[in-house]
Amino acid sequence: MLTRLEVSGFKNLIDLKVDLGPFNCIAGPNGTGKSNVFDVIHFLSLLAEHPIMEAAQRVRSDQGRPSDPKELLWTDGTRRVSEMRFVVEMIVSPAVTDDFGRAERVTSTFLRYELRLGYEPSSADLARLGRLVLRHESLHAIPHSDAEARLSWASPSFRDAVVLGDRAGKAFISTEKSDDDGVDVIDVHRDAGERPRPSPARTAPRTIVCTTTTASEPTILAARREMQGWRMLALEPTAMRSPDPFAAVPSIEPDGGHMAAALYRLAHAGEPEPDPPRVYATVASRLARLIDARELRVDRDDRRDLLTLELRQGTGGFLPARSLSDGTLRFLALSILDADPDIEGLVCMEEPENGIHPERLPAMVELLQEIAVDPSEAPGPDNPLRQVIVNTHSPGFVQLQHHALLFARAVKLSVELPIEGHEAPLAISTRVLRLRPLSGTWRDERDHDGVGKGEILAYLTAPPGAQLSLEELSVEPRAVGHAN
Repeated sequence: MLTRLEVSGFKNLIDLKVDLGPFNCIAGPNGTGKSNVFDVIHFLSLLAEHPIMEAAQRVRSDQGRPSDPKELLWTDGTRRVSEMRFVVEMIVSPAVTDDFGRAERVTSTFLRYELRLGYEPSSADLARLGRLVLRHESLHAIPHSDAEARLSWASPSFRDAVVLGDRAGKAFISTEKSDDDGVDVIDVHRDAGERPRPSPARTAPRTIVCTTTTASEPTILAARREMQGWRMLALEPTAMRSPDPFAAVPSIEPDGGHMAAALYRLAHAGEPEPDPPRVYATVASRLARLIDARELRVDRDDRRDLLTLELRQGTGGFLPARSLSDGTLRFLALSILDADPDIEGLVCMEEPENGIHPERLPAMVELLQEIAVDPSEAPGPDNPLRQVIVNTHSPGFVQLQHHALLFARAVKLSVELPIEGHEAPLAISTRVLRLRPLSGTWRDERDHDGVGKGEILAYLTAPPGAQLSLEELSVEPRAVGHAN
């Protein structure tokens, strides 16, 4: 679970700091950089899985064509920063399984990860791209005594269940200058406390987190598993309408593919005995909040080895997924995800209101909140440790938020930045993204940077003719940290 994100130097994100709870809604006008928040989360997830340069290429890639990674760094058109800095605070699983199937307990579950990547331009050979180099990487435990202040949205029972161990003052990964040549050296400190294992930073093709695959460093591996589990959903109607072969991966893909296989697996993998009618009825009842859904099933075609998702609405017969509307498919994909206890981690989704009638927006908001963990009680099989971040342009969607709201504003600030070709940072005046909570909510109580209802009135009443009331903006949350 991602509980705090700090970014500087990535696209238009300069000195951005944001605390995150179970359900989070980023809202604001176009052009502020809301999508860049998702891009940086995606980039960090890719860095836990791929070499640094490959991760840079995969962020909003242009049909796989290589691009210079300098495009990820902040620029005002004439100057560019020389490095990007990332800080992540996260809750990880108390146990982890490595790539060889070995399970191990971690030393601490509440962690702070810091990463700096520098940019080196290409040589005189114009055909070559510049490259990103690792300058700093560290991983530390956050003391249990700090959990209450950092996780103020959570109940004591939730915090006690997820914040385990205490390795305060001792690093799992650290970076220091070598006494011999002044080169940055990254040390890996095993959980058991053996002698650190050093590695040169500048020549490393991957981060240390990315290279950790065995249970000998379980806490670092747990951080990797957490970051690998950050999902970016971009649901595509074509993918959601397609039937699945029997051999399909039985889990919903980021584009919404394999819905039929995922639902069939849920229906036939129950304990102690599978109960397909119950599973289908559970998902159908969620969908009934949006449309008149009566029955849901997955048709198994043994002759063609195909699984087809089918829905019956009203008094009609069953219709295959290819006959359903885009909005219905999006809602159905999220309903299946919500019903899957094996899905944990962070889910990011842009504009979840697409294809949903304004009168049904409350149903979509309610479903997204239910996907996220309920912080009023300890996580478990009936309360998976899941987190949701959405961004939206919809005033109607914003009207249904309270504690979850982060209002995106582009503000002009004077900041000191490390600029290419300059040894010391330069003071530069530029427009940067800020994410401000609603006044009086838990984020505002920590940083005192809340936005008043009056300040977002212009957003809620634009365009003319679509005026919405502020009266519903302070609906009470359904649980600690959960809000309508």
